[in-house]
Amino acid sequence: MPQLKVVLLTGISGSGKSVALRMLEDAGYVCVDNLPLKFLHDFITSMRDDAASRIAVAIDVRSPGELAEMPAVISSLKAAHTEFRLIFLDADNETLVHRYSESRRRHPLAERLTQKGLNASLEDCIQQERDQLSDLRNLGHVIDTSGLMPGQLRAWIRDLIQADRKPLLLTFESFAFKEGVPRDADLVFDVRCLPNPHYDPTLRPLTGKDQPVADWLKSFADVEQMIHDIEGFIRKWLPRYTEDTRSYLTVAIGCTGGKHRSVYIVEALAKRFATQQQLLVRHRHQPELSG
Repeated sequence: MPQLKVVLLTGISGSGKSVALRMLEDAGYVCVDNLPLKFLHDFITSMRDDAASRIAVAIDVRSPGELAEMPAVISSLKAAHTEFRLIFLDADNETLVHRYSESRRRHPLAERLTQKGLNASLEDCIQQERDQLSDLRNLGHVIDTSGLMPGQLRAWIRDLIQADRKPLLLTFESFAFKEGVPRDADLVFDVRCLPNPHYDPTLRPLTGKDQPVADWLKSFADVEQMIHDIEGFIRKWLPRYTEDTRSYLTVAIGCTGGKHRSVYIVEALAKRFATQQQLLVRHRHQPELSG
């Protein structure tokens, strides 16, 4: 019997769990949203008995009184299923407030806080939810959906579930500092000190994946030194992250606009690590370049 693949999806309300769950369903997963935690093991056993090969379950703050038990449940699932993944979706407060304003939906904690006589403003609900889910955030792969289009999130989820579980999954992600540091980054490197192709009118419309930009950046010794130093740091410390039982490590490379320097350096690092690690490449502000 093939190994059952189990995806547990959780995270902050408004961060895109519905989009992610629909993508998993399109990928052939049997999906259940808002399953009470006490039924999770029975559901997985039932699906295995029915010869299901892939299941995905969304559990979050809508399950009151059970969140404290989730770390122990996750540990047991990891021990029982080699193909188990925990995906935690997050987003910054500004993005969450904007999404709630567009959808006109109430936060799932609003009524609960009101009944307890607590402040139930959207900002307070978001903070309460962050506090309640803080222990779960460090147990899985975090995806910051701030500024992501639904299609971009679906692509990231697809790439994640298709990646092999072992060894540690290494992700290189470019981003723009002017849009903020990604919340899913484990390591952040700032390359804004490097020469900027933006100021060359012929290079400005291009990206770090275009050969003229690559050739221009390669001509500077500092650029190659930066790549060498980042590579050395990761190679030195990656074994320690692996020993720490991590399954994922996201390395974010940031420049001002997330278009030239960070993209080029992410691509260069991905080539240097391609044969040694399970690898994902993401360009947060140039999604058409991701692959």
